[in-house]
Amino acid sequence: MKKRNLFSILFALTLILGMLAACSNGKSQNTNTSENSNKEEKNEEHANKEPRQGGSLILGTTAAPSLFNPYYSTDTSSRAIENFIFSGLVTINREFKPEGDVAESWEVSDDGLKWTFKIRQGMKFHDGHDLTADDVIFSYSLPLHKDYKGPSGLPFQVIKEINKVDDYTVEFVLTEPYAPFITITATMGVLPKHILGDVPVEELGKNEFNTKKPIGSGPFKFAVWKEGQYVKVEAFDDYYAGRPYLDSIIYKIVPDANAIIAQLQAGDITYTSISPTNVSIAKKMADEGKLVLKSGVSNAWEYIGYNLRNPLFQDIKVRQALTHAIDRESIVQSVLDGAGEVAHGPGSPANWAFTEDVPKFDYDPKKASQMLEEAGWKKGSDGILEKDGKKFSFTLTTTSANDIRQQIATVAQQQLAEVGIEVKIELLEWSAYIEETTPPKWNFDAIVAGWSIGSDPDPTYFWHSKEIEQGLNYGAFSNPKVDELLEKNTQVSDIDERKAVISEAEKIVTEEQPYTFLYYPMSYLGHSPKLHGPEFSVANSYYDIHKWWMEE
Repeated sequence: MKKRNLFSILFALTLILGMLAACSNGKSQNTNTSENSNKEEKNEEHANKEPRQGGSLILGTTAAPSLFNPYYSTDTSSRAIENFIFSGLVTINREFKPEGDVAESWEVSDDGLKWTFKIRQGMKFHDGHDLTADDVIFSYSLPLHKDYKGPSGLPFQVIKEINKVDDYTVEFVLTEPYAPFITITATMGVLPKHILGDVPVEELGKNEFNTKKPIGSGPFKFAVWKEGQYVKVEAFDDYYAGRPYLDSIIYKIVPDANAIIAQLQAGDITYTSISPTNVSIAKKMADEGKLVLKSGVSNAWEYIGYNLRNPLFQDIKVRQALTHAIDRESIVQSVLDGAGEVAHGPGSPANWAFTEDVPKFDYDPKKASQMLEEAGWKKGSDGILEKDGKKFSFTLTTTSANDIRQQIATVAQQQLAEVGIEVKIELLEWSAYIEETTPPKWNFDAIVAGWSIGSDPDPTYFWHSKEIEQGLNYGAFSNPKVDELLEKNTQVSDIDERKAVISEAEKIVTEEQPYTFLYYPMSYLGHSPKLHGPEFSVANSYYDIHKWWMEE
């Protein structure tokens, strides 16, 4: 067995170098508005101050979490808080490079089938128990269990066995080389076996551990969750990398983007993402020295997703027509104030696997009407399309907490009405939205939503038919050729060849339009000038958060 460092070829498959490509020109972008406003000296003074212990970070968001267990959560709010509480075998830094976390080092065999992780000795859970190989094996074995009902089973299927070499060494044996394997060990935290080991796996997803008593080994420990209001985590004194400078983080739930900007102005929030509709206000605050504002292209994409279980959406020509009927450029300009780029397919220009060579369905309502007519849809006396006695009418669902997505739903409603399609808009509170639109309910016709791409650009989660029942393929897209390509993509050892495989799969997906791909968003981060540590990153927003600190 040959030891590999962080820059080995296998690891390079998971690295996304130069990710921060701007939407417009592909160049790197990481904009600090304060710097652009001739405040270099002030920023330098800000950077040169010595860290101090104390203070709370108040993080504002419109999306409430659902639970705190990385093996069962699917939403970004839950994942963010889990990153504070739990540690994985590795973490991903701002450049998408893996770094040791629970594991202080690791080795991989030349054939890529055997990974051996050396665990840090003396690492503790929040309740004082030592973290050992038994906890690692217990945690990473959960998705392999026959009774596991969580959303993370797919990437674990490549694991043949997990072996305990000794109390601080764990060996993973894979069935085949798997390019994204290292990212699994970053996204899935280590759970305490001494607490959960006796809980039946089929009951683990609903155990009170996930909502009332989560215990990990991360830099912050769970304190309290006031549903609909906030989650508070507190500094863990015995964190292996040293006690965090911050005393606590308060993950504050705010009604909408306008409330976030108002609370940011009042100092009631010290860190948040900025909605495109409020960027001009944030820039003014930055010019006045009241805010540090940073931005870059997101590793994400927004979409209208169709539930292909619904007969309305099972005709490819109909789905293509729906996209032709929606003016995505007007959405980018009028709703986002230009803070994005029209999407023609999945992925992100910030990602090495991104391809522009996909079919394009530009805004063309006349063509949309023609295609709908060819598909058998005729206008009835009320102007709504009909076929076989059924009206073309559906409900477009999104969350009430996201003003941008609400506006998109309204635009889509108006523009689809022009081609004879009736759209009703349903706004759900975040937790209700998650419950209704994800497994096992899939209770929606169509949704306005978005996906963030993980540490590896593997699109299997979104499009493989195996992801329909319990995974992230909520719309039930299925294509045997896409399945074949997605299975191949994770086995390829050459990054250019892998990109070609992913591109071929995404061309097919784009042609079939299971989603109307809307846009690739810009992302804006705003925080108090008193807060030190945050940097814009599509890879890891909270990297080294134990080193963040607040001025008095």
